[in-house]
Amino acid sequence: MHQIAVLALHNFIPYDLGIACEVFGRARTSRGEEAYCVQVCGLTRTIRSRPFDIRVSSGLEALSGADTILVPGVEDPMVHVPASVLAALQDSWRRGARLASICSGAFVLAASGLLDGKRATTHWIGAAKLAELYPTITVEPDVLFVDEGRIITSAGASAGLDMCLHLIRCDYGQAVAAQAARLAVAPLSRDGGQAQFIRHEPPTSRSSLASLIEWITINLDKSLTVETLAKQACMSPRTFARRFREQTGTTPLQYILMMRIQRAQELLENSHMLIDQIATLAGFESPVTFRARFRSTVGLTPTEYRRRFGTPQE
Repeated sequence: MHQIAVLALHNFIPYDLGIACEVFGRARTSRGEEAYCVQVCGLTRTIRSRPFDIRVSSGLEALSGADTILVPGVEDPMVHVPASVLAALQDSWRRGARLASICSGAFVLAASGLLDGKRATTHWIGAAKLAELYPTITVEPDVLFVDEGRIITSAGASAGLDMCLHLIRCDYGQAVAAQAARLAVAPLSRDGGQAQFIRHEPPTSRSSLASLIEWITINLDKSLTVETLAKQACMSPRTFARRFREQTGTTPLQYILMMRIQRAQELLENSHMLIDQIATLAGFESPVTFRARFRSTVGLTPTEYRRRFGTPQE
């Protein structure tokens, strides 16, 4: 079982810590088994936060056995990080652990030197300060999270949820991540390449576009133009495009692309169809276009994705 250590420092942000514990703690594999063993640890057994204190089960020794170490944000990112914490993070990195941070937790990783020469993000309020204090880090203030392989940083609040779901998808695949998202009552974020990850909220059931989204899902294998969608929604193309962006945060064609990529991911994971068949069922005009779009969006070729997340052939 994948071992996750959540490192709680004094004056941690409870929301960040809660996200990590809940999302990973409730995730289940395709067999229904617990996907992660989550342990909260700290420099001392009693850790203070602004509204309350918590009693953690382990000290820093828990980091030595963790596959993933997650650092929640702290109220004041300028506070000195104890040398023992930095040394423990550095030791974990050297032995091959994956490190991740939520919000101002990026300042802790930065203080350890592990972000030097890498891209990173944090809450937009602290992005300029992070760049000022650590000029060797390429700070990206406008993204939800940045994945640099074994080190991942996220922005604040709900962006931490996006990152956690992304990590579950990397570890166990699309289906397990989708179930974790449903348990969290959250949309499963789709990445837009390894450099930037953007969430687009799906319309709610009260949205005037909710029925259209259902119709799109059923008809992904057909040619879907803005004019076709506008007609289905009983709007002019111009009004439809404006309203769609207002309710989803993106354009109709970009939304359809992401839905097609998601459909392709599901087929790659759960079927043994040929790549060309999947391209057709997901609505791509040609296998060549499908492969190019898939790689630019997911960061892997369809074949690589299937090898990593697909169901083994019996």
